[in-house]
Amino acid sequence: MPRGSNAKRERQYEHIKDSAKKQGKSTGRAEEIAARTVNKERARAGESRTASRSSLQDMSSSKRGGQRSHSGSGGPTRDQLYNEARRRNVQGRSKMNKAQLATALGH
Repeated sequence: MPRGSNAKRERQYEHIKDSAKKQGKSTGRAEEIAARTVNKERARAGESRTASRSSLQDMSSSKRGGQRSHSGSGGPTRDQLYNEARRRNVQGRSKMNKAQLATALGH
């Protein structure tokens, strides 16, 4: 974390880093994502000396993430489709991808 950051930003950084690592990102990439996100939030809150135009005019990281998480479901997962196909005894299901399973099941 940069000098001058407070405890809230430290917690935010760790939370974002842990979340990115759980999503399968490498440690370095997780740290980069966390640092960029926290730095943008610091700039938006006026906690940094300088701020880019995009940091101030773009939508906040938390709002963007919220829009992504609530943009709607991608439907059932491949595993859920596969289990339904197994219950219905669909032939050739083990070699099908998600789209093929959905088509075979009439989804």
